[in-house]
Amino acid sequence: MRSSARSPALGLTGPSGLGLQCRAQSAMGSKANEEIKKALDNNDLGLAASIAKKHLKDINNIQLNIAVTGETGCGKSTFVNAFRGIDDEDERAAPTGNVETTVKPESFPHPRHPNVIIWDLPGVGTTKFPADQYLKHVGFEKFDFFIIVSADRFKENDVMLAQEIKKMGKKFYYIRSKIDNNLRAAKRKTKYNKGETLQKIRENCIQGLEDEGVTSPQVFLVSLFDLHKYDFPTLQETIERDMPSLKRDVLILALPNVCRGNIHKKKEVFSSRIEYYAVLSGGAAAVPLLGFSFVVDALMLVYVVTTYVYGFGLDEKSLEKLSSDTKTPLPDLMKVMKCPLSGKDVTKALVDPMLSSCSAQFSLSTAETVFSWIPFFGAAVNVPHSYSITYKFLSDTLDSLSVDAENVLKAAVGI
Repeated sequence: MRSSARSPALGLTGPSGLGLQCRAQSAMGSKANEEIKKALDNNDLGLAASIAKKHLKDINNIQLNIAVTGETGCGKSTFVNAFRGIDDEDERAAPTGNVETTVKPESFPHPRHPNVIIWDLPGVGTTKFPADQYLKHVGFEKFDFFIIVSADRFKENDVMLAQEIKKMGKKFYYIRSKIDNNLRAAKRKTKYNKGETLQKIRENCIQGLEDEGVTSPQVFLVSLFDLHKYDFPTLQETIERDMPSLKRDVLILALPNVCRGNIHKKKEVFSSRIEYYAVLSGGAAAVPLLGFSFVVDALMLVYVVTTYVYGFGLDEKSLEKLSSDTKTPLPDLMKVMKCPLSGKDVTKALVDPMLSSCSAQFSLSTAETVFSWIPFFGAAVNVPHSYSITYKFLSDTLDSLSVDAENVLKAAVGI
């Protein structure tokens, strides 16, 4: 971003200087871009801001429903909790146990992304839910995809369920859980080889599915207590490829940070939305009330940056859980973070000085700022200024937080 109000992301056209230009193409590639550009070409900043606001509301409210199923005792509930980034003992956790604790479909919203709902379904093949009637009972049509979990070989009920899911046009994924238990048992043997043990488990699962008539099955080996290990990153990538673009973005933001690739993808999704917040900021700057733009910007930016902090797992609770899960002292995680917003509750008091510093980098005179509240004249000066400041602030903050997220991941798990 250039250090002036005239940024490469917008141009000043028309007699009033108010004709902002959105970037030609956003990562979302949505219809909203063209509508915003048209409104700004017509000097209708209010309409542009309204379109941007609606688009942000729409994409932030996209719902994703994930079904987790399998036979009793396979670790379904533990997977639900692990995916949501909480412990089994958490008050928001799905109940776990060695007996079937789920007697009907139970919904568990993601604690940071409530529009992402993980459903803990009853075990397949139980008296109440025989496999051939299972999908009808659980209401299959509302789910975007299914996770089929097994703690051993996949059996007839698992395959019957997968076949029915396929008939309904839905995606499903086989997960072999409790890998940790298998590896601990294998270590007691004289000749222990981790790689060979994992390969035998995979081959055993694949053979079980092939014996039931499944052609070329793919099985993901997952440790529910160490998601960064084994096949969970590959599972994530596979699901992402199968998802429509808008729901893929929702999924990416809700996924736990198990590798650097996750962090990079989250950054791309967040980055694709910055221009819409910048247009909103420009709209606030056009309101003829002294000081209104800065107040609106600051409150809006608190919200946006908070989503960054949560998305990257840099909030206090996420850091404490990561410290506990990986046995990494919390101070060791804290010391690798450089952004002043990492590990804190994002407040206006923290954002204001950073926003002021960003604003100071632009070469607008004091007189222009004083007159920015005057209708028309103020808008002509202040709209591009506000757009540029918001765009730069969010871009710089996103860069800083993503670096912190990578450093934290490396400090915790060495990757």
